[in-house]
Amino acid sequence: MPSRRLFLAPLLAVLVLALGACHQVKKLVPPNFRPPEDSSTALDQAKATLQQATPCCSSYADFSYQNLLPWEPKRFELGPGSLVASINGERSYFLSFRLPPDSKLPYRIALKSELNGRWLRASYLFGPTVTMLDEAFQPISSEDIPLCEHMGWTSETTGAFGSVKVTSKQARYLVLYSSAKQQAGSTYWEQSPAAFSAEAPVKMATTGSFTIPHGPDGSVWIGLMNSSFADAVDSAICGKAPKGEGVLNTLRTALPVPLWPGADPAAKPGPVNTPAADTPAKSDDGNQAKPD
Repeated sequence: MPSRRLFLAPLLAVLVLALGACHQVKKLVPPNFRPPEDSSTALDQAKATLQQATPCCSSYADFSYQNLLPWEPKRFELGPGSLVASINGERSYFLSFRLPPDSKLPYRIALKSELNGRWLRASYLFGPTVTMLDEAFQPISSEDIPLCEHMGWTSETTGAFGSVKVTSKQARYLVLYSSAKQQAGSTYWEQSPAAFSAEAPVKMATTGSFTIPHGPDGSVWIGLMNSSFADAVDSAICGKAPKGEGVLNTLRTALPVPLWPGADPAAKPGPVNTPAADTPAKSDDGNQAKPD
């Protein structure tokens, strides 16, 4: 009897642990089956956190410019714990740099904002604003950078891209922040967003386009333009493409005419107009042919 009890004791312990594990598993819900997040909640929290932060400075002359602008785009994280400025009464996280003195004018500076959120529909982007300063820390130019979507083969070439051109020889410093206008803006996004719901299986949207709101924080890349970022910036999607006249019409105008059946090899590419069925054909001399 004692040996039987010794055998049952470990067995009962294993069963208790197994039941506890099953109870914990029931609490774990796969991401695709979880209810959708509310994008406005995370964004409102980010804005509230920024407003509660204490600004370090309110003048461009108060910023530190010890860091040189990266020679290629580099990733920075802006958010709680970052420096906060009050620029024209508007609060924003910011970065400040010295511009490279030996760069040949004009040159481009690349920017990229990464999606901030678990779901595409519940994400937002840091909306960048760039101000150029002279040696006396006086603004030369200030620009809200428009962002355009690019989906590349790597994480480096995927995100919302933008750029700014440096043309003034007086430009000495650069400040990156987010203006109130940018934080109230959005970026066009063309993707296959998931129409997530609490239903199982999850219903997916195969096509669609929408806008992603801008926010005050997030991951942002900045630095001198390199080839990979230039390709992403120049081929990014900034809005809905205009509707064309159809694939067939495009092929007729783009491909050589002899490829189309019955076409005159000497004719030039152009739209093909098919005569109506009831229109009488013409003879070689230009007159309408008489019916037989």
